[in-house]
Amino acid sequence: MAEAEGHAGRQSELEPVVSLVDVLEEDEELENEACAVLGGSDSEKCSYSQGSVKRQALYACSTCTPEGEEPAGICLACSYECHGSHKLFELYTKRNFRCDCGNSKFKNLECKLFPDKATVNSGNKYNDNFFGLYCICKRPYPDPEDEVPDEMIQCIVCEDWFHGRHLGAVPPESGDFQEMVCQACMKRCSFLWAYAAQSAVIKISAEDDGLVLNVDGIDDQEVIQSENGEQDNTLKEDVPEHGKSPDKEVKAEQNSEPCASSSSESRLQTAFKNQNFNTDSQSGCRLQELKAKHFVKKDTATYWPLNWRSKLCTCQDCMKMYGDLDVLFLIDEYDTVLAYENKGKIDQAAEKRDPLMDTLNSMNRVQQVELICEYNDLKTELKDYLKRFADEGTVVKREDIQQFFEEFQSKKRRRVDGMQYYCS
Repeated sequence: MAEAEGHAGRQSELEPVVSLVDVLEEDEELENEACAVLGGSDSEKCSYSQGSVKRQALYACSTCTPEGEEPAGICLACSYECHGSHKLFELYTKRNFRCDCGNSKFKNLECKLFPDKATVNSGNKYNDNFFGLYCICKRPYPDPEDEVPDEMIQCIVCEDWFHGRHLGAVPPESGDFQEMVCQACMKRCSFLWAYAAQSAVIKISAEDDGLVLNVDGIDDQEVIQSENGEQDNTLKEDVPEHGKSPDKEVKAEQNSEPCASSSSESRLQTAFKNQNFNTDSQSGCRLQELKAKHFVKKDTATYWPLNWRSKLCTCQDCMKMYGDLDVLFLIDEYDTVLAYENKGKIDQAAEKRDPLMDTLNSMNRVQQVELICEYNDLKTELKDYLKRFADEGTVVKREDIQQFFEEFQSKKRRRVDGMQYYCS
Protein backbone atom coordinates (compact mmCIF):
# COMPACT_ATOMS: atom_id res chain seq x y z
CA MET A 1 0.00 0.00 0.00
CA ALA A 2 2.78 2.39 0.99
CA GLU A 3 4.66 1.49 -2.19
CA ALA A 4 1.58 2.24 -4.29
CA GLU A 5 1.12 5.59 -2.57
CA GLY A 6 4.78 6.39 -3.13
CA HIS A 7 4.45 5.52 -6.81
CA ALA A 8 1.35 7.71 -7.11
CA GLY A 9 3.19 10.55 -5.38
CA ARG A 10 6.14 10.29 -7.74
CA GLN A 11 3.79 10.18 -10.73
CA SER A 12 1.98 13.31 -9.57
CA GLU A 13 5.34 15.05 -9.18
CA LEU A 14 6.17 14.24 -12.80
CA GLU A 15 2.81 15.46 -14.11
CA PRO A 16 2.79 19.18 -14.94
CA VAL A 17 0.39 21.10 -12.73
CA VAL A 18 -1.36 24.03 -14.39
CA SER A 19 -3.59 26.41 -12.46
CA LEU A 20 -6.81 27.89 -13.80
CA VAL A 21 -5.11 31.31 -13.76
CA ASP A 22 -2.32 29.93 -15.95
CA VAL A 23 -4.87 28.60 -18.44
CA LEU A 24 -6.76 31.90 -18.57
CA GLU A 25 -3.56 33.94 -18.96
CA GLU A 26 -2.30 31.66 -21.73
CA ASP A 27 -5.66 31.85 -23.47
CA GLU A 28 -5.63 35.65 -23.27
CA GLU A 29 -2.07 35.77 -24.61
CA LEU A 30 -2.99 33.57 -27.57
CA GLU A 31 -6.04 35.72 -28.23
CA ASN A 32 -3.90 38.88 -28.21
CA GLU A 33 -1.41 37.30 -30.61
CA ALA A 34 -4.23 36.30 -32.95
CA CYS A 35 -5.63 39.84 -32.84
CA ALA A 36 -2.20 41.22 -33.75
CA VAL A 37 -1.73 38.79 -36.65
CA LEU A 38 -5.20 39.40 -38.08
CA GLY A 39 -4.77 43.14 -37.67
CA GLY A 40 -8.47 43.78 -37.46
CA SER A 41 -9.16 41.94 -40.73
CA ASP A 42 -12.84 41.16 -41.38
CA SER A 43 -13.55 37.44 -41.02
CA GLU A 44 -16.93 37.64 -42.76
CA LYS A 45 -16.58 40.07 -45.69
CA CYS A 46 -14.16 39.73 -48.61
CA SER A 47 -11.69 42.64 -48.60
CA TYR A 48 -11.80 43.03 -52.42
CA SER A 49 -14.24 45.95 -52.25
CA GLN A 50 -11.65 47.93 -50.25
CA GLY A 51 -9.21 47.89 -53.16
CA SER A 52 -5.51 47.40 -52.43
CA VAL A 53 -5.53 47.18 -48.63
CA LYS A 54 -2.55 48.85 -46.96
CA ARG A 55 -1.98 45.72 -44.84
CA GLN A 56 -4.10 42.66 -44.23
CA ALA A 57 -3.86 39.01 -43.21
CA LEU A 58 -3.25 36.97 -46.37
CA TYR A 59 -3.23 33.31 -47.34
CA ALA A 60 -2.30 31.27 -50.41
CA CYS A 61 -4.26 28.17 -51.39
CA SER A 62 -2.08 25.24 -52.44
CA THR A 63 -5.19 23.28 -53.41
CA CYS A 64 -6.41 25.86 -55.94
CA THR A 65 -3.09 27.37 -57.06
CA PRO A 66 -0.35 24.76 -56.58
CA GLU A 67 3.28 25.33 -57.53
CA GLY A 68 3.51 25.63 -61.30
CA GLU A 69 0.32 27.68 -61.50
CA GLU A 70 0.11 31.46 -61.20
CA PRO A 71 0.53 32.71 -57.62
CA ALA A 72 -2.54 34.13 -55.88
CA GLY A 73 -3.47 35.46 -52.47
CA ILE A 74 -6.75 35.41 -50.58
CA CYS A 75 -8.13 37.46 -47.68
CA LEU A 76 -9.09 36.17 -44.24
CA ALA A 77 -12.82 35.88 -44.95
CA CYS A 78 -12.26 33.93 -48.18
CA SER A 79 -9.84 31.60 -46.40
CA TYR A 80 -12.76 30.62 -44.14
CA GLU A 81 -15.70 30.68 -46.52
CA CYS A 82 -14.22 29.61 -49.87
CA HIS A 83 -11.15 27.57 -48.88
CA GLY A 84 -12.06 26.15 -45.49
CA SER A 85 -11.15 22.56 -46.34
CA HIS A 86 -8.16 23.40 -48.56
CA LYS A 87 -4.44 23.38 -47.84
CA LEU A 88 -3.43 26.97 -47.09
CA PHE A 89 -0.16 28.80 -46.57
CA GLU A 90 -0.38 31.57 -43.98
CA LEU A 91 1.45 34.60 -45.42
CA TYR A 92 1.03 36.71 -42.27
CA THR A 93 0.78 40.16 -43.87
CA LYS A 94 1.58 41.81 -47.19
CA ARG A 95 1.25 45.47 -48.15
CA ASN A 96 -1.03 46.95 -50.83
CA PHE A 97 -2.71 43.69 -51.80
CA ARG A 98 -6.16 42.99 -53.26
CA CYS A 99 -7.90 39.63 -52.74
CA ASP A 100 -7.55 37.26 -55.74
CA CYS A 101 -10.13 34.68 -54.65
CA GLY A 102 -12.20 33.49 -57.60
CA ASN A 103 -10.44 35.50 -60.32
CA SER A 104 -8.84 34.00 -63.46
CA LYS A 105 -6.07 32.36 -61.42
CA PHE A 106 -8.65 30.02 -59.88
CA LYS A 107 -9.73 27.60 -62.61
CA ASN A 108 -12.61 25.85 -60.86
CA LEU A 109 -13.61 28.16 -58.02
CA GLU A 110 -15.92 31.15 -57.75
CA CYS A 111 -15.68 33.42 -54.72
CA LYS A 112 -18.74 32.97 -52.52
CA LEU A 113 -18.38 36.37 -50.88
CA PHE A 114 -17.50 38.66 -53.79
CA PRO A 115 -17.79 36.83 -57.14
CA ASP A 116 -17.69 39.97 -59.32
CA LYS A 117 -13.92 40.42 -59.38
CA ALA A 118 -11.59 41.65 -62.12
CA THR A 119 -9.70 38.99 -64.07
CA VAL A 120 -6.40 39.87 -62.37
CA ASN A 121 -5.15 42.36 -59.81
CA SER A 122 -2.29 44.06 -61.65
CA GLY A 123 -1.15 45.98 -58.58
CA ASN A 124 -0.45 42.85 -56.50
CA LYS A 125 3.11 41.62 -55.99
CA TYR A 126 3.97 37.97 -55.50
CA ASN A 127 6.97 35.91 -54.48
CA ASP A 128 7.79 32.31 -53.57
CA ASN A 129 5.95 32.71 -50.25
CA PHE A 130 2.70 32.15 -52.18
CA PHE A 131 3.88 28.58 -52.84
CA GLY A 132 5.03 28.00 -49.26
CA LEU A 133 8.73 28.63 -49.97
CA TYR A 134 10.86 31.13 -48.09
CA CYS A 135 14.35 32.60 -47.80
CA ILE A 136 17.19 32.32 -50.33
CA CYS A 137 17.17 28.57 -49.67
CA LYS A 138 13.61 28.31 -51.05
CA ARG A 139 12.48 25.92 -48.33
CA PRO A 140 9.10 25.50 -46.60
CA TYR A 141 8.46 26.61 -43.05
CA PRO A 142 8.41 24.68 -40.88
CA ASP A 143 10.91 22.52 -42.76
CA PRO A 144 10.72 18.83 -41.77
CA GLU A 145 14.23 18.27 -43.16
CA ASP A 146 15.85 21.17 -41.31
CA GLU A 147 17.09 20.14 -37.87
CA VAL A 148 18.71 23.50 -37.11
CA PRO A 149 16.54 25.69 -34.85
CA ASP A 150 16.44 29.12 -36.45
CA GLU A 151 14.17 32.15 -36.31
CA MET A 152 12.52 33.40 -39.50
CA ILE A 153 12.73 37.19 -39.98
CA GLN A 154 10.73 39.19 -42.54
CA CYS A 155 12.39 41.81 -44.73
CA ILE A 156 10.35 45.01 -44.68
CA VAL A 157 11.17 45.83 -48.32
CA CYS A 158 10.62 42.61 -50.31
CA GLU A 159 8.52 41.04 -47.49
CA ASP A 160 10.14 37.62 -47.93
CA TRP A 161 11.04 35.64 -44.81
CA PHE A 162 14.64 34.59 -44.10
CA HIS A 163 16.46 32.21 -41.78
CA GLY A 164 18.71 34.18 -39.46
CA ARG A 165 21.71 32.14 -40.62
CA HIS A 166 21.12 33.18 -44.25
CA LEU A 167 21.34 36.94 -43.73
CA GLY A 168 25.11 37.39 -43.93
CA ALA A 169 25.63 38.08 -40.23
CA VAL A 170 24.39 36.76 -36.92
CA PRO A 171 21.20 38.72 -36.11
CA PRO A 172 20.98 40.60 -32.80
CA GLU A 173 18.62 39.40 -30.13
CA SER A 174 15.01 39.68 -31.32
CA GLY A 175 14.20 42.31 -28.69
CA ASP A 176 17.02 44.57 -29.86
CA PHE A 177 15.61 45.44 -33.27
CA GLN A 178 12.25 46.22 -34.83
CA GLU A 179 12.76 45.78 -38.58
CA MET A 180 15.18 44.07 -41.00
CA VAL A 181 16.27 44.78 -44.58
CA CYS A 182 17.73 41.73 -46.36
CA GLN A 183 21.00 41.60 -48.32
CA ALA A 184 19.38 41.83 -51.76
CA CYS A 185 17.24 44.82 -50.77
CA MET A 186 20.25 46.59 -49.25
CA LYS A 187 22.01 46.22 -52.61
CA ARG A 188 19.00 47.58 -54.48
CA CYS A 189 18.40 50.39 -51.95
CA SER A 190 22.05 51.22 -51.39
CA PHE A 191 21.20 54.69 -50.03
CA LEU A 192 20.27 52.94 -46.76
CA TRP A 193 23.95 52.27 -46.01
CA ALA A 194 24.45 55.96 -45.26
CA TYR A 195 21.72 55.72 -42.62
CA ALA A 196 22.95 52.34 -41.37
CA ALA A 197 26.30 53.85 -40.37
CA GLN A 198 24.46 56.09 -37.95
CA SER A 199 21.26 54.29 -37.05
CA ALA A 200 21.33 50.53 -37.62
CA VAL A 201 21.21 48.27 -34.57
CA ILE A 202 24.22 46.33 -35.81
CA LYS A 203 26.60 49.09 -36.79
CA ILE A 204 28.73 48.59 -39.89
CA SER A 205 32.33 49.22 -38.87
CA ALA A 206 34.57 50.81 -41.51
CA GLU A 207 37.74 49.83 -39.66
CA ASP A 208 37.44 46.08 -40.15
CA ASP A 209 35.07 43.35 -41.21
CA GLY A 210 33.42 43.11 -37.81
CA LEU A 211 29.80 43.99 -37.10
CA VAL A 212 29.16 45.79 -33.83
CA LEU A 213 25.92 46.33 -31.94
CA ASN A 214 25.10 50.02 -32.28
CA VAL A 215 23.85 50.67 -28.75
CA ASP A 216 24.12 54.45 -28.92
CA GLY A 217 22.91 54.87 -32.48
CA ILE A 218 26.08 56.74 -33.53
CA ASP A 219 29.48 55.86 -34.96
CA ASP A 220 31.96 55.01 -32.19
CA GLN A 221 34.97 56.45 -34.06
CA GLU A 222 36.09 59.52 -32.14
CA VAL A 223 37.03 61.27 -35.37
CA ILE A 224 34.83 60.94 -38.48
CA GLN A 225 36.67 61.35 -41.77
CA SER A 226 34.70 63.25 -44.42
CA GLU A 227 35.12 62.90 -48.15
CA ASN A 228 37.04 66.19 -48.47
CA GLY A 229 39.68 64.97 -46.01
CA GLU A 230 38.68 67.27 -43.16
CA GLN A 231 38.15 65.89 -39.68
CA ASP A 232 34.84 66.42 -37.91
CA ASN A 233 35.13 66.17 -34.12
CA THR A 234 31.54 67.21 -33.42
CA LEU A 235 30.34 63.60 -33.34
CA LYS A 236 32.77 62.50 -30.66
CA GLU A 237 30.83 60.53 -28.07
CA ASP A 238 31.62 58.57 -24.95
CA VAL A 239 30.53 55.08 -25.96
CA PRO A 240 31.29 51.65 -24.55
CA GLU A 241 33.90 49.53 -26.26
CA HIS A 242 32.46 47.01 -28.66
CA GLY A 243 33.79 43.65 -29.73
CA LYS A 244 34.96 43.06 -33.28
CA SER A 245 33.19 39.80 -33.95
CA PRO A 246 29.55 38.82 -34.46
CA ASP A 247 30.04 36.21 -31.74
CA LYS A 248 30.93 38.93 -29.25
CA GLU A 249 28.19 41.43 -29.94
CA VAL A 250 27.14 43.70 -27.13
CA LYS A 251 23.49 43.06 -26.29
CA ALA A 252 21.36 46.16 -25.99
CA GLU A 253 18.64 46.21 -23.37
CA GLN A 254 15.16 45.75 -24.78
CA ASN A 255 13.16 48.83 -25.69
CA SER A 256 10.07 50.12 -23.98
CA GLU A 257 7.90 50.86 -26.99
CA PRO A 258 5.11 48.42 -27.85
CA CYS A 259 6.54 46.13 -30.51
CA ALA A 260 6.14 42.57 -31.74
CA SER A 261 9.31 41.29 -30.15
CA SER A 262 9.99 43.34 -27.01
CA SER A 263 8.37 45.46 -24.32
CA SER A 264 11.17 46.56 -21.98
CA GLU A 265 13.12 49.82 -21.97
CA SER A 266 16.41 50.15 -23.85
CA ARG A 267 19.24 52.57 -24.26
CA LEU A 268 19.02 51.82 -27.96
CA GLN A 269 15.55 53.40 -28.27
CA THR A 270 16.40 56.38 -26.05
CA ALA A 271 19.63 57.14 -27.87
CA PHE A 272 17.99 56.88 -31.27
CA LYS A 273 15.17 59.22 -30.26
CA ASN A 274 17.65 61.77 -28.94
CA GLN A 275 19.91 61.60 -31.99
CA ASN A 276 19.55 64.69 -34.21
CA PHE A 277 20.57 64.86 -37.84
CA ASN A 278 21.76 68.27 -39.05
CA THR A 279 19.53 69.27 -41.95
CA ASP A 280 20.94 72.81 -42.29
CA SER A 281 23.32 71.82 -45.07
CA GLN A 282 23.38 73.79 -48.32
CA SER A 283 21.29 71.23 -50.19
CA GLY A 284 18.88 70.70 -47.31
CA CYS A 285 19.21 66.95 -47.97
CA ARG A 286 19.80 64.77 -44.94
CA LEU A 287 21.01 61.90 -47.12
CA GLN A 288 23.69 64.00 -48.82
CA GLU A 289 24.95 65.13 -45.43
CA LEU A 290 25.22 61.53 -44.24
CA LYS A 291 26.95 60.48 -47.46
CA ALA A 292 29.67 63.01 -46.68
CA LYS A 293 30.52 61.01 -43.58
CA HIS A 294 32.65 57.89 -43.54
CA PHE A 295 30.49 54.81 -44.07
CA VAL A 296 30.91 51.40 -45.64
CA LYS A 297 28.75 48.91 -47.51
CA LYS A 298 28.70 45.22 -46.63
CA ASP A 299 27.16 42.11 -48.09
CA THR A 300 24.81 41.63 -45.17
CA ALA A 301 21.31 42.39 -43.98
CA THR A 302 20.74 45.35 -41.68
CA TYR A 303 18.65 45.60 -38.50
CA TRP A 304 16.85 48.75 -37.43
CA PRO A 305 15.34 50.14 -34.21
CA LEU A 306 11.86 51.50 -33.65
CA ASN A 307 10.96 54.71 -35.52
CA TRP A 308 14.12 54.67 -37.66
CA ARG A 309 12.05 55.45 -40.76
CA SER A 310 11.19 58.89 -39.38
CA LYS A 311 14.87 59.81 -39.85
CA LEU A 312 14.76 59.29 -43.64
CA CYS A 313 15.11 62.47 -45.69
CA THR A 314 11.96 63.69 -47.42
CA CYS A 315 13.47 66.34 -49.70
CA GLN A 316 12.29 66.47 -53.32
CA ASP A 317 15.28 64.54 -54.68
CA CYS A 318 14.96 61.76 -52.08
CA MET A 319 11.22 61.46 -52.65
CA LYS A 320 11.87 60.99 -56.37
CA MET A 321 14.49 58.36 -55.55
CA TYR A 322 12.04 56.47 -53.31
CA GLY A 323 9.49 56.53 -56.12
CA ASP A 324 12.00 55.27 -58.69
CA LEU A 325 13.01 52.43 -56.34
CA ASP A 326 9.35 51.70 -55.49
CA VAL A 327 9.97 52.14 -51.75
CA LEU A 328 7.80 55.17 -50.97
CA PHE A 329 6.20 53.04 -48.26
CA LEU A 330 9.35 53.51 -46.16
CA ILE A 331 8.22 57.01 -45.18
CA ASP A 332 4.67 55.92 -44.35
CA GLU A 333 4.37 55.50 -40.59
CA TYR A 334 1.28 53.31 -41.02
CA ASP A 335 3.09 50.86 -43.30
CA THR A 336 4.98 49.15 -40.48
CA VAL A 337 3.94 45.74 -39.21
CA LEU A 338 3.92 47.23 -35.70
CA ALA A 339 1.26 49.78 -36.72
CA TYR A 340 -0.73 46.94 -38.30
CA GLU A 341 -0.50 44.80 -35.14
CA ASN A 342 -1.46 47.71 -32.90
CA LYS A 343 -4.49 48.41 -35.09
CA GLY A 344 -5.65 44.82 -34.58
CA LYS A 345 -5.25 45.07 -30.81
CA ILE A 346 -7.09 48.40 -30.64
CA ASP A 347 -9.95 47.18 -32.83
CA GLN A 348 -10.31 44.02 -30.77
CA ALA A 349 -10.25 45.94 -27.48
CA ALA A 350 -13.03 48.20 -28.77
CA GLU A 351 -15.17 45.22 -29.74
CA LYS A 352 -14.40 43.12 -26.69
CA ARG A 353 -17.39 42.94 -24.34
CA ASP A 354 -17.97 41.18 -21.06
CA PRO A 355 -20.53 38.40 -21.72
CA LEU A 356 -21.60 38.41 -18.05
CA MET A 357 -22.37 42.13 -18.15
CA ASP A 358 -24.25 41.70 -21.44
CA THR A 359 -26.36 38.98 -19.84
CA LEU A 360 -27.07 41.06 -16.73
CA ASN A 361 -28.07 44.08 -18.80
CA SER A 362 -30.66 41.99 -20.65
CA MET A 363 -32.41 40.93 -17.40
CA ASN A 364 -34.85 42.62 -15.05
CA ARG A 365 -33.85 43.32 -11.47
CA VAL A 366 -35.27 40.07 -9.99
CA GLN A 367 -33.43 37.97 -12.57
CA GLN A 368 -30.22 39.93 -11.95
CA VAL A 369 -30.38 39.23 -8.21
CA GLU A 370 -31.05 35.52 -8.80
CA LEU A 371 -28.15 35.24 -11.24
CA ILE A 372 -25.77 37.01 -8.87
CA CYS A 373 -26.81 34.70 -6.03
CA GLU A 374 -26.29 31.64 -8.23
CA TYR A 375 -22.88 32.95 -9.27
CA ASN A 376 -21.84 33.54 -5.66
CA ASP A 377 -23.00 30.05 -4.68
CA LEU A 378 -21.05 28.54 -7.55
CA LYS A 379 -17.91 30.51 -6.69
CA THR A 380 -18.09 29.56 -3.00
CA GLU A 381 -18.72 25.86 -3.58
CA LEU A 382 -16.07 25.62 -6.33
CA LYS A 383 -13.53 27.31 -4.08
CA ASP A 384 -14.28 24.90 -1.22
CA TYR A 385 -14.17 21.94 -3.61
CA LEU A 386 -10.79 22.89 -5.08
CA LYS A 387 -9.38 23.67 -1.63
CA ARG A 388 -9.63 19.97 -0.75
CA PHE A 389 -7.32 19.11 -3.62
CA ALA A 390 -4.90 21.86 -2.62
CA ASP A 391 -4.81 20.63 0.99
CA GLU A 392 -4.18 17.05 -0.14
CA GLY A 393 -1.63 18.09 -2.76
CA THR A 394 -3.45 16.21 -5.53
CA VAL A 395 -4.02 17.20 -9.14
CA VAL A 396 -7.50 18.24 -10.30
CA LYS A 397 -8.55 16.10 -13.25
CA ARG A 398 -11.25 16.50 -15.86
CA GLU A 399 -13.51 13.95 -14.21
CA ASP A 400 -13.22 15.84 -10.89
CA ILE A 401 -14.55 19.01 -12.50
CA GLN A 402 -17.34 17.08 -14.21
CA GLN A 403 -18.30 15.51 -10.90
CA PHE A 404 -18.41 18.93 -9.22
CA PHE A 405 -20.83 20.39 -11.77
CA GLU A 406 -23.04 17.30 -11.70
CA GLU A 407 -23.33 17.58 -7.92
CA PHE A 408 -23.87 21.33 -8.12
CA GLN A 409 -26.70 20.91 -10.63
CA SER A 410 -28.25 18.20 -8.43
CA LYS A 411 -28.19 20.50 -5.39
CA LYS A 412 -29.69 23.30 -7.45
CA ARG A 413 -32.59 21.06 -8.56
CA ARG A 414 -33.27 20.01 -4.97
CA ARG A 415 -33.36 23.64 -3.87
CA VAL A 416 -35.79 24.57 -6.65
CA ASP A 417 -38.04 21.53 -5.98
CA GLY A 418 -38.17 22.35 -2.29
CA MET A 419 -39.18 25.99 -2.76
CA GLN A 420 -42.62 27.04 -1.46
CA TYR A 421 -44.68 29.58 -3.31
CA TYR A 422 -47.23 31.83 -1.62
CA CYS A 423 -50.04 33.78 -3.16
CA SER A 424 -51.19 36.99 -1.56
